[in-house]
Amino acid sequence: MRFVNFFLIVLAFCFLQSCSKQALYQSKHYVFGTIVDISIYGEEEKKAEEASQAVIREFTRLHNTFHAWKKSDLTNLNESISKHKLHLNASTELIKIIKDARTIENQSDHLFNPAIGELIDYWGFHQDEFNPINPDKSKIKTLVKRKPSLDQLHISASTISSSNPHVKIDLGGFAKGYALDQANKILHEHQIKNALINIGGNIIAIGQHGNKPWRVGIQDPRGTQAIAKLDLHDGWAIGSSGDYQRYFIHNGIRYCHLINPFTGFPVQGVFSVTALIEPSQNAGTLSDALTKPLFISKKEDRVALARKLNIRHYLIIEDRGISMTQTMADKIQFLEPYTNKKKAIEITY
Repeated sequence: MRFVNFFLIVLAFCFLQSCSKQALYQSKHYVFGTIVDISIYGEEEKKAEEASQAVIREFTRLHNTFHAWKKSDLTNLNESISKHKLHLNASTELIKIIKDARTIENQSDHLFNPAIGELIDYWGFHQDEFNPINPDKSKIKTLVKRKPSLDQLHISASTISSSNPHVKIDLGGFAKGYALDQANKILHEHQIKNALINIGGNIIAIGQHGNKPWRVGIQDPRGTQAIAKLDLHDGWAIGSSGDYQRYFIHNGIRYCHLINPFTGFPVQGVFSVTALIEPSQNAGTLSDALTKPLFISKKEDRVALARKLNIRHYLIIEDRGISMTQTMADKIQFLEPYTNKKKAIEITY
């Protein structure tokens, strides 16, 4: 896959704002199957480098621990569930993540459902390269009827079991956001006051970029350039989900990795969903997870769902135009020539 497909939100320091090379430390890495960009402002290079390396070590640990198809703690748990076995000695971290993800699953009316790993695997997204498949409606219907859910997990102390052997957990819509929150903690422990961490489009801001907020761009889901810009600072986080990240095209139809648990099919017609999250202990996690149910939901249900999930700032780009909340419209600035291409802009609430 081309690296550009991984960028849901792109940093645009040279294009969107001027930078002081002397004051800005930047490092790029490849983790979670995407580009990771760490920017630290106003610190000595050695201090910034040490903090950045600590963050990358943590990202690598999380990637290896919660990988959905390569050998990991998560695949070990899924194997136990598939064999009706009690999974022993689950880590405190894994249990907490599952409980937090389960809360979001229930709040989102099960549109966010990390238990549908069998469906994700069927569509070919449990591999690094995606090969087109010819969808078997009968097979998909069977997988949907199994109704896997994190609600079917039974957790006691450090043991996990499930009443449904078809629960197969995939934390792809959660782990990058969780990693952002971990990075936030690590940088504060290293007394870094100003930084921006970008994991393939999931971004969290610490402090500012000098005397200005950090400025980021939102990518055109059908192009390579930024279509809008906005400012982040002091713990704000932003994340996007798009149909151009992980996808294949078969018989002229685009099939992306964002799958509706109730139909078993990838969502079509929605290009990207961006959510801006106010500062909190789990702002990174929410910026990752909350875009998924909005992406999957029916258009007529979006406003009610966003209110239920307390998503005050969102932007949705689809084949019919753009919709966003008024608070999001107040924060972003569309760039030419995108405003000329997209005429229908709907303010939802």
